[in-house]
Amino acid sequence: MFSRYKKQPSAQPVETQAPKAEAPTATAAAPSTTAVARKPVKKKAAEVVGNDKERKRKERLGEIKLELHRELLENLNLSALEKAEESELRTEISAIASEVLETRNIVLNREDRIQLNKELYDEVTGLGPLEALLQDDTVNDILVNGPQQIFVERHGKLEISDITFKDEKHLMRIIDKIVSAVGRRVDESNPYVDARLADGSRFNAMVPPIAVDGSLVSIRKFKKDKLGIDDLVNFGAFTEEMAAYLQAAVSTRLNIIVSGGTGSGKTTTLNALSSFIDDAERILTIEDTAELQLQQTHVGRMESRPPNVEGKGEVSPRDCLKNALRMRPDRIIVGETRGAEVIDMLQAMNTGHDGSMTTIHANSARDGISRLENMIAMAGIEMPIKAVRSQISSAVNLIVQASRLQDGSRRMTSITEITGMEGDVISMQELFKFQRVGLTPDNKIIGHFTATGVRSHYSERFRLWGFDLPASIYDPTTM
Repeated sequence: MFSRYKKQPSAQPVETQAPKAEAPTATAAAPSTTAVARKPVKKKAAEVVGNDKERKRKERLGEIKLELHRELLENLNLSALEKAEESELRTEISAIASEVLETRNIVLNREDRIQLNKELYDEVTGLGPLEALLQDDTVNDILVNGPQQIFVERHGKLEISDITFKDEKHLMRIIDKIVSAVGRRVDESNPYVDARLADGSRFNAMVPPIAVDGSLVSIRKFKKDKLGIDDLVNFGAFTEEMAAYLQAAVSTRLNIIVSGGTGSGKTTTLNALSSFIDDAERILTIEDTAELQLQQTHVGRMESRPPNVEGKGEVSPRDCLKNALRMRPDRIIVGETRGAEVIDMLQAMNTGHDGSMTTIHANSARDGISRLENMIAMAGIEMPIKAVRSQISSAVNLIVQASRLQDGSRRMTSITEITGMEGDVISMQELFKFQRVGLTPDNKIIGHFTATGVRSHYSERFRLWGFDLPASIYDPTTM
């Protein structure tokens, strides 16, 4: 927990422990290779002792923090914390900590004292060890595998953090603090929970006995900065030609599905696409956990709710979607379609709510169509497969495929239009794609975006709406 402030162990005590009288004898009696062979042994011993000292120091600081935390809970008026100024609260915590340390005759250096006060403040007002990671803008995801192992994702790559919890009880205390703040609970009878942090970050936890080696926590951090189309173009997620096409597609109210795997940037893409929606339109959003950051004025946001302890009070995404149809929306945006709500989503797209958008988990546009078919089947709707596909082909106009590549970068790897039915098969045409070429020595993806040369099926629609895209947009030689 305190390993971010590692104090370099002094090797001097270890050096003095070696018997100096034997050194000349060993050197004289043996070749120089013997003396050379001894040096790594002494260095290794120094590292072991140094690591042991650091471990004991961490344990001691952890015990001190635990004791001080109990003292703070006894002395602070917790009900008044929300109204207290940060500076006042920090001063009060520092004063109580100093008093307890003095009473216990515990002496800490300035560095440890500052760190102790900071972590005590985080324990009282925030999420303990996780607070530093939540404040780190370079961290996208926080993944906790038990109290002693915390991974973070930076720039699309996972790395282990040196931050830990003291034990499972400490981790459970932070989990309870999060879920109780949103009126939910997690225990042996209800071992998993979804919640939303105060800053909008998505939180999921699973606790023992389902989680075998300690509680599992995942936090998808909420982006404070809204990424627009220009930002994504600058980051290399797609090209200006693709952006021009997407602007025409959104503005002319095509129904769009953003497809991709976990962490591929589906929600970010959906947020960026929403920037092309006219500010005069009424938009209703439906999500399990509110993450969308739409940039329009007239937005109604809805969030589904799980059942309570008695198994009552559930409000499913399908319930929200049914109600949304009665609220005079111009467009409906579903954060993620994953169940029976797919029926109502397709019906909304087919019955006057053009320009609706959603995301699904799939590896390609064709897989996305298969996912929609499977969701309809799992919803218990008995329809001939041709009727199902006909419903999908008439409702969905465009599938945008987002992918996270092996080097951690995120790309819009395909833009595919649905053009209708050919017999029992949904006909599709790909307009743009990301072409991989190879890898650099440091394992970075080499590739480029290209058009397939196929002209948009909706070109006439674009022209009538005032978005007459030039033929060069679809020319592979211009990209």
